[in-house]
Parts: sequence; structure tokens; C-alpha cells
Amino acid sequence: MKTLIKRRIKHFPVTQEEASIPVLHIIKSLGRGGAETLLPETLHKHDKTKYQFHYIYFLPWKDQMVEQIKEEGGTVVCMAAKNNIEILLTARKIMAYVKEHKIQLIHCHLPWAGIVGRLVGKIRKVPVIYTEHNTWEHYHKLTYHLNKLSFSSQHKVIAVSKDVENSIKANYGKSYPKVEVVLNGINTEKFSNSISVKRNIRKELNISHDAIVIGIVCVFRAQKRLNIWLEIAQQLLRNHPQCTFIIVGDGPLKDDLHQKARELQMEGHVHFAGLQSEIRPYLKAFNVFMMSSEFEGLPIALLEAMSMGCMPVCTDAGGIPELITDGKNGLLAPTTEPMLLIQKLDSYLENPADIRQLGEAARETVVKRFSLQKMVNELENIYENALNNQS
Repeated sequence: MKTLIKRRIKHFPVTQEEASIPVLHIIKSLGRGGAETLLPETLHKHDKTKYQFHYIYFLPWKDQMVEQIKEEGGTVVCMAAKNNIEILLTARKIMAYVKEHKIQLIHCHLPWAGIVGRLVGKIRKVPVIYTEHNTWEHYHKLTYHLNKLSFSSQHKVIAVSKDVENSIKANYGKSYPKVEVVLNGINTEKFSNSISVKRNIRKELNISHDAIVIGIVCVFRAQKRLNIWLEIAQQLLRNHPQCTFIIVGDGPLKDDLHQKARELQMEGHVHFAGLQSEIRPYLKAFNVFMMSSEFEGLPIALLEAMSMGCMPVCTDAGGIPELITDGKNGLLAPTTEPMLLIQKLDSYLENPADIRQLGEAARETVVKRFSLQKMVNELENIYENALNNQS
């Protein structure tokens, strides 16, 4: 930074690439998870005359976001690692990358990327920003303790919701580094029910215009409790045969969920769409976005669905109550009683106009409170503060 300032004073020409600050994002994968999908979206909004962005990830089979990041001008490198221990062993390679590309700021996402990123930042004397997307109580013991042990070796921590912030403070308990809530944002112009999409999902799946489609987009992890989701769907179908169900995504529990659907005799009523890089056609087909999660941060897929005008029906896990007010812009049930979502939904499924009304209120919430530009502005303020304190 000081060298650059001196060069400007002497009136030497400075190229845009030289003038911009190299920032390195480190994340475990670039698949279709919530944290990952935010990266190309925020990159689109960032001031690229001020910053240039690099991305390192470790799981080569989870790369759905790579092309989108490249299209937005990001540089992406995969340092292949099969497991968390191998991720730690990439530290030397990352240090070399930081030196070669003159990285001035490291921004890590989720614990294992955070652990290796803090090590690199400490040795290379580069400030580290860390975004926490989940609550600590649900991390594996090794992840929890290594994350906590290395936590002080960073400049600032970003929590994606108040619930995540409270979890960090309760489990970490120290005043440094400071924790700041930066709510996840959504491009509400891109995620709008008024947009034109290339695919008509209802037509493809032979779903009538009058049918009520209840869906979800997620990675098939235990925390999503999709087995319970299917049980709720079965009960709703008994009382409301006009309903159809769509699950978009993939993950380690795929085979178990297909087996569960067969056991519940839901074949033909629930459609497994698989992993999709473009989810807007599916969200446009949904009337209701339903989640039965045990825990969450602030789900990106839920924000996208609300922005598309889907009525959200969820358990009150994590930061979800920061998004949804029961009966005002969606429906909530206690995390400990997910089957109550059946009772919550019953009357609405007989009144599609009420579903539309809450869906419109859900979009209004996202437009007013969860702007992507607002999120990016807050991130750049944090970057600037970290760089100023470093110099």
C-alpha cells in the first residue's frame, strides 16, 4: 500500500490491476451450498476498480460455482484435498499463492477454511476476515476445538445472523476479534417471479396450473431433516391431494431419502430434481418453500425463494426467525416440533390467495432488509478497516 502511494505521488502510471487490492477468499468447496452461491453474487456487485478477487477451494468434485465466479472476473484455484487434514496440509501452497499474487487480505468461510486461512495469514502477516455461517453447537468436536483454538488469529469475524453471533459469543467468550453481523443479501432483481425463465418446470413434470407445489432447495445433510420433510409431505397429501412436492439438490443422504420416499409411497407425488445450477425455474414453480431444519445460519436458498414470492413455511431454526414473522410473511413452527408445520399449512392449502399474499409479503421483506448491495457495502467497509489497521 505505501509503495503504491509513493508511486502515485511521483506520478508514475498505475494500471487498474496494480491499483486494485488483491483479496483471497478461501472456502472448502464451490458447490451449490448457501455460502458458496453468495460468492459469484457478491463478486458481481463488488467494486472491481478497488479490489481484485481470488478464490481457493479444496473439493474438486464440488465446483458448480466455479464458472460463475470466472464469468464475473474472479480467479479460481482448486488445491485438491480429500479431507480436513489434507486441507491443513495445503497451507504451504496457499502461502506461496499469497506471496506470488501479493494478496493483501484473506477472507475465509466456515471452520476448516478458517483454520488454514488463519495459519497462512499469521505467517504471511496478512489480515484475515472470517465469515461464520453456522452456530458452533452443531460442529464436530475436532472442528469446534480447532476453530476455537485458532480464532484469535484474525482481524474480524462476520456472523450471518444474530443467532450465529450469539453462538460465537457463548462458545468463544473473548472480546477479540470483534464480531459483526452482516446479513446475507439477495439480488432481488435476479430472483423475482416476474423474470422470464427458459424452463417451465410444471410443464416438464406434468403438474397442473392449479396444483399447489411445495418444494425445497438444499444439500442433503442431516441438519435439513428431509426424512421428516417427507413425512410432513405425506400427511399434507392425505388431506390435500392437489399438492405436489419437489426436492432440488443432492448430497450424502440421497439414497436414504429415495428409500424413505418409497417407504412412504410418495413416488409420483414427490419429484427429486437433483443438483441444479439454475434454480429459478424451480422456485418459480413453487407456491410454498418448506424447511424442517434442526439448525441453520441464515439460509440463502430460503432468501432466494422468498425473493421469488414463495410463501416460506419453516421451523424456527437459527436465523430463520430474523427473516419470518409467523402469520405475517410466512409460517413458523418450533424446531422441536416440525410436524406442527402440517397444522400450520392446513388452512392455507385450501386458500391459494392467502398463500400468494404471504408470498408477496415475504418478497417485500427481502427487498427491504436483505439487499445484496447493502451486504457488499458492509463487506467493503470491513475490508477497508482491516487494511487500514494493517498499514
